[in-house]
Amino acid sequence: MNTTLATFEKDVIDASAFAPVLVDFWAPWCGPCKSLGPLLEKLEHEYAGRWRLVKVNVDENPQLAAHFQVRSIPHVVAFALGRPVDQFTGVLPENQLRAFIDRLVPNPAEVEHRTALQALEAGQRGVALDHLQAALALDPGFDEARLDLIELLLDEDQIDDARREAELLSPKITQGIDARYNSLKTRLDALDAATDLPPTDSLEATVATNPDNLEARLDLANALIARRAYAPALEHLLEIVRRDRSFRDDVGRKTMLSVFDLAAHRPELVLEWRRKLSAMLN
Repeated sequence: MNTTLATFEKDVIDASAFAPVLVDFWAPWCGPCKSLGPLLEKLEHEYAGRWRLVKVNVDENPQLAAHFQVRSIPHVVAFALGRPVDQFTGVLPENQLRAFIDRLVPNPAEVEHRTALQALEAGQRGVALDHLQAALALDPGFDEARLDLIELLLDEDQIDDARREAELLSPKITQGIDARYNSLKTRLDALDAATDLPPTDSLEATVATNPDNLEARLDLANALIARRAYAPALEHLLEIVRRDRSFRDDVGRKTMLSVFDLAAHRPELVLEWRRKLSAMLN
């Protein structure tokens, strides 16, 4: 597409809100332009709409060339979200040109992921699920999208599906110190434990009868976490820390930290129990 001063805002500025736009400043008499132009057109076709090419004939549009300080052609300016973000002058080899474009063009999996997050914000959980699955089909190693999918599946009580997705996370997530994974694992573990636990009222009675029964207290905390009753769960976990910090390799404190991540949407609750834990440890 060719543009002029009159149409530049619509063709470039407005259009770059939807996909990156590369503006090729050229002239008919410019030899190198005759090499770069067809290469840009070829790549625009190959990328199938993920970016747009707009051409400016500097002889016919000197105001635009002056505004963008074009002193030598071919000169390419890349626009994204309404503003220039990168540029180069001369003819780049195809591999360098691809690298230039790839820095601008969103990964298709990332586009699907962003769309999923927007759907979640709008309360469109089914739409979000579809886009998260599409993102992972495009990039199975996209851990951030998979974590979002696991959380969504847990919220929808699709526990088995969430567990299967968790098994597909990369080792850098499952074997590293990833707070979000740890919180989701805590939730999954609590749900697993809750299926084999006595009823909550029975556990409460056991703890009331024998407050030093830390196994029963931990079971009760897991049952409460599975129900997302975070405040009473934290109360029992803190009591485990108070009675025996070494119990199950400091499981009370570690589980509290994971619950803080799970309850991140309730900052007042997290702040209250962080203070209580800090006071207990100091």
